[in-house]
Amino acid sequence: MTNFILIAGSLLAGLIFNFSRTLPKGSYRSINAWVLYIALPALSLKYIPAIEWNMDMLFPAIAPVIVWAGAWLSIKIYARFNPINNATRGCLKLSLGLSNTSFLGFPLIVAYFSEKELSIAIISDQVNFILLSTVGIISALRASEKEELSTKVILEKAIKFPPFIAFIAALILPRFVDISPVNPLLDKLIATVGPLALFSIGLQLKFSKWRAEVKNLSFGLIYKLMIAPALVLLVALLFGFKGPVAQISLFEAAMPTLVTGSLLADQYKLNAQLSNLMVGLGILFAFISTAFWWYVMQLVL
Repeated sequence: MTNFILIAGSLLAGLIFNFSRTLPKGSYRSINAWVLYIALPALSLKYIPAIEWNMDMLFPAIAPVIVWAGAWLSIKIYARFNPINNATRGCLKLSLGLSNTSFLGFPLIVAYFSEKELSIAIISDQVNFILLSTVGIISALRASEKEELSTKVILEKAIKFPPFIAFIAALILPRFVDISPVNPLLDKLIATVGPLALFSIGLQLKFSKWRAEVKNLSFGLIYKLMIAPALVLLVALLFGFKGPVAQISLFEAAMPTLVTGSLLADQYKLNAQLSNLMVGLGILFAFISTAFWWYVMQLVL
């Protein structure tokens, strides 16, 4: 209960500051920098060395790919019956294919499960980031009708991403040195992820002009919050994945749209209004939909 109060309080505080406009514009960027450069790397350094690697651990890596593939197919079918321009198509790919696995996913996992399950969630989060840095950027470039597509730039974005660097370091360093003495410090840093991430999200949420996008928005939210996790659940049942690994993989797939995906949509002049609505409304509805999926998991996984 304490974790839920912390999550709700942090998000509410962000919303209050957002709509009261008492903080300078763009204040969330400083908070994001702390989370991305300090707190999330600390998560990797503490939990990745403790993972017991086996074949089941492939599933958290596969789940984000299932979500992206399902989004691509769903958008293709949707566009047959609802003509949409390239900007909206590209926006939908980013909004439906990429999940908020860290900023919202990590706090909710701690609230519904416990902190130790974050080691599984980190795997999904890193694959989600790789999708953002590769097929996400490619989709944005194609939708914006820009021809320049540099493999070098895409690789540099992935390699220089701080949580990814920490992820690789957490895989390698424990083979040569014991990093457990720094765990007390890492715990303090990790404790900031939930409150600051949710506060940052609250500062960025926008809900204006939703009626103009109601059809695309409805399609996007239904896929993101219901169909995507259902696809991951189906694969888990077909291949016999059960327990915490399957549950966390599904829970991460049930997260709403990645905030960074909406920033990418804005950068490449796609349908930024739709993207912002997917983030804002998706987060609010996710508090209900994730509760539904948690109860489903208790029954079948």
